[in-house]
Amino acid sequence: MRINQTAAYAMYPRNVALPEVVCALNRAGIGNEDICMVLSPAHPDASVFDSEAASSARMIAWFSELGAVFIPTVGFFIRSQAFFPPSSTEQSFPNLSRGSKTLLNLGFPQEEAKRLGLQLSDFGALIYIPCSESAKAETAIQVLQNLGAREASTLGVAKATAVAAAA
Repeated sequence: MRINQTAAYAMYPRNVALPEVVCALNRAGIGNEDICMVLSPAHPDASVFDSEAASSARMIAWFSELGAVFIPTVGFFIRSQAFFPPSSTEQSFPNLSRGSKTLLNLGFPQEEAKRLGLQLSDFGALIYIPCSESAKAETAIQVLQNLGAREASTLGVAKATAVAAAA
């Protein structure tokens, strides 16, 4: 799952409607197969596994349309080959949480993966979009910020492009 290119990412609080975020990204030209979500197990959308309701079935169907959805300690959906995790990660970093390991696999540096992995339990969702060009990453960040991202930035380019959304 190591992504060797620029990527845009954003952290969202639990009350943000993730389908609205995905629809806005789609309108900006970012396809579902390029969108990865990492959800806290405590996120309301992660509770789909606790119920047999029709709404749970719809959410599971929606998850399966995205490039990948990871819910540490619960499970994952992977549609895009780019997000398949390498099997050696668990052994390489045994002291990191599962959320941090997922972020490490996406290409985050270890300290960032650890920081964001810890925040995941507070915020609830991280959206990650690998981008083949920096203009696409900038567009994604703008969309993510406009939809209430608590933190939005790029990965794989100079930190000078990082932007923090107003809380």
